[in-house]
Amino acid sequence: MSALDILPVPAFNDNYIWLICDADRRRAAIVDPGDASPVLAVLAREGIEPVALLITHHHGDHVGGVAELKRAFPGLVVYGPARERIAGIDVPLQDGDVVELPAIGAAFEVMDVPGHTAGHIAYYGHGALFCGDTLFAGGCGRVFDGTHDELADSLQRIATLPGDTLLYCAHEYTLDNLGFGKWVEPDNAVLLAREERALALRHDGRPTVPSTLTEELATNPFMRLSEPAVIAAAEAHAGQPLRGAREVFYAIRQWKDREYD
Repeated sequence: MSALDILPVPAFNDNYIWLICDADRRRAAIVDPGDASPVLAVLAREGIEPVALLITHHHGDHVGGVAELKRAFPGLVVYGPARERIAGIDVPLQDGDVVELPAIGAAFEVMDVPGHTAGHIAYYGHGALFCGDTLFAGGCGRVFDGTHDELADSLQRIATLPGDTLLYCAHEYTLDNLGFGKWVEPDNAVLLAREERALALRHDGRPTVPSTLTEELATNPFMRLSEPAVIAAAEAHAGQPLRGAREVFYAIRQWKDREYD
């Protein structure tokens, strides 16, 4: 993403709001502004003009700042999922739509990635995916008003992107997720090394995201549903044979929900 400058804005306890800036850091699109206050502070400090809001799904920690930002910047255009009811959306988006943002020299393809919520979308372009709460570093979102099958399919869809894709998720959950990953694959040396790097980053107060798709395919159990070690762990925990990626996903998602989180 060499032509664009991506700034994380920490919010709440563990959210990241992303500013997608132009090369000169003069204008920006804002991804999932759950809280307007930290965004307004960064915009003022850096002298950045916001031109658009990109919303992935309807949860309050992703949309809570939309109204205040629109009041502060009446020209803001708000993009978001057509299949979710979100106040303030100007341009409803469906799978395959393209969001053109000439003010920052960017364009993003819309991907339907339901499961965490029924209408969740992601924004893909310039070697980056802004994936909201569908995929996390080392993990994935819980299932709320979507379904487990939808989320499993969405993750498999993301897995087809180029390996060097940078994944900008919306939460700093990495260490927690890697801890569960060790339950599933205690002998995964790549996962253990990733945990050490993440510990060092957090010790220094730095984000562990973005990650790359290659990292996720090597260490994230929810992206490794066809790996023999993951299947074996899921079947052992479920106490029965599992048929296909969807059943493996369901077993490990339930495992994490009920016994780890």
